[in-house]
Amino acid sequence: MNIIPKTTSVLLAAIVLSSCAPKTPPPKPIPQAPPSPQVKVEEPPKPQYIQLAQRDANIIGQKIWMNEGSAKVENLTVWNKGEQFASLGIGHFIWYPPGVEEPYTETFPELIVFLQQQGIETPLWLQTTFDAPWHSYEAFKRLEQSAETQALRTLLANTIPQQVQFIIRRLEQALPKMQASLPTEERRIHLIEQFYRVAQAPNGIYALVDYVNFKGEGTSRKERYRGQGWGLLQVLENMSNHSPNVMVDFANSAEFVLRRRVQNSPPARNESRWFPGWRNRIKTYI
Repeated sequence: MNIIPKTTSVLLAAIVLSSCAPKTPPPKPIPQAPPSPQVKVEEPPKPQYIQLAQRDANIIGQKIWMNEGSAKVENLTVWNKGEQFASLGIGHFIWYPPGVEEPYTETFPELIVFLQQQGIETPLWLQTTFDAPWHSYEAFKRLEQSAETQALRTLLANTIPQQVQFIIRRLEQALPKMQASLPTEERRIHLIEQFYRVAQAPNGIYALVDYVNFKGEGTSRKERYRGQGWGLLQVLENMSNHSPNVMVDFANSAEFVLRRRVQNSPPARNESRWFPGWRNRIKTYI
């Protein structure tokens, strides 16, 4: 009850004493340095071919999905008979079961990481499973309508734009990888010339994005039969400098490289059965 009066008297005494004290000039303000401007770190602009790919991402995605799975949801999860792996998503990204090693780049685990980085919620079992949960074609077919596989198809059907961005990113990373794999400046210059000839042609961006997703960059030493690859690197290297129609040249080169792959492949794989479909796909580039 006495707190308020006591506080008041103390304040009054302080005021009286301060009025009697000699006046001292107030301290000069310490000059303050101007605030540092916020430096905004901007991502360098993407190359023009990447900007074009991003602009046309939906169109490119629909074409790739049509090429790989006839644009059907049920074809977002596939295990082709005679193969040792699952093919998933609009790009039929490869996913190996435990213990399987094949001469093809596995891309599905990278896609899942990419989706998670984009803030996409993925099923818990995908977050804890690095290898494909199906050990064989027969096991995959048995579980094709399981809750887990249906949830996977739903995820893939709902993330088509993100899958296209994943494929575009692979193309963006392909060019420096292909350059670095070549031993001479002459071959590197030829590669760059052909890449940009295709990129600047009508339908060229789609062809580059689709082929690098379809058959890879061509830089992996594992992706070889008899020492010869079949990726985008080999297609571009095989192109001529003087063809009047660059997309016809690109398609013809791709057909040559894939025909050579079939000829070099182990006979037990019977890869010739796929060649007509590959050739039909290549025709969409022209």
